[in-house]
Amino acid sequence: MANCEFRPVSGDKPCCRLSRKAQLCLGVGLLFLTLVVVVAVVVSRWHQQSQRSQWGGRGTTDRFPEIILERCVEYTQTLLPEMRHVDCQNIWDAFKGAFISKHPCKITEEDYQPLLKLGNQTVPCNKTLLWSRTKHLAHQYTEIQRDVFTLEDTLLGYLADDLTWCGEFETSEINYRSCPDWRKDCSSNPVSVFWKTVSRRFAESACGVVHVMLNGSCSNIFDKKSTFGSVEVHNLQPEKVHTLEAWVMHDGRGDSRDLCQDPSIKELELIISKRNITFSCKNIYRPDKFLQCAKTPEDSSCISKI
Repeated sequence: MANCEFRPVSGDKPCCRLSRKAQLCLGVGLLFLTLVVVVAVVVSRWHQQSQRSQWGGRGTTDRFPEIILERCVEYTQTLLPEMRHVDCQNIWDAFKGAFISKHPCKITEEDYQPLLKLGNQTVPCNKTLLWSRTKHLAHQYTEIQRDVFTLEDTLLGYLADDLTWCGEFETSEINYRSCPDWRKDCSSNPVSVFWKTVSRRFAESACGVVHVMLNGSCSNIFDKKSTFGSVEVHNLQPEKVHTLEAWVMHDGRGDSRDLCQDPSIKELELIISKRNITFSCKNIYRPDKFLQCAKTPEDSSCISKI
């Protein structure tokens, strides 16, 4: 049988044999390269960790998931049993999905749409109360007039009221150390985008006569940069809302000025009129009396001007 194996060519010798010194240098080089990679990874992770803590606002409210679930159960089972069909675990999952693993300065209104769909709620016509820099007083009023709703009296507003939250980019963690401040860091943060989104929906769904409670002690009674001035005013639907009535709350110290003539109120009237919605304004000279008469309207003193 023919021998089909190649014979080594005479004179051939193994090539590239490294000297001991070269091998040592190569080993040191590989070790150095490995150390560089390890250090780069450690520095990168440290940098990411430091970035997670650099935001200018306070971190997520302690027990945030538990608070959301507890508030949801309380609202749907006790405060407004008509909403008992809502699945609170689904609400939390949708809420969490809006910001977890996402960059806390790149949140969009679209991120909250699944939550809005699950928490959809209809406020009766003539029962919507908007507010600007009168939160406490507005909520005192709706505590008395239980059939009137501020945004915080709806399910989604009730869940998030006075809470802070944000996640950590590309992780499933909630950031309890710090969250973006809308002034110092970015406006497209989870909290700011949430309130802009639900405020828009709240205004869009309003019908009949809508009331807004404004603070007469502020230099600009109507503030175009507020949530009311920048979002809600522009999303009232003329085909559903025929009147916006402003209640200008005085400080109760004998101030008898007609604040409905304030230039900022006139500016609000112009904006509303251009949207084919009727505007009216009332001075509420005594907020304490206003609340008292909301509680006991049959009181004879409530017939007089308050």
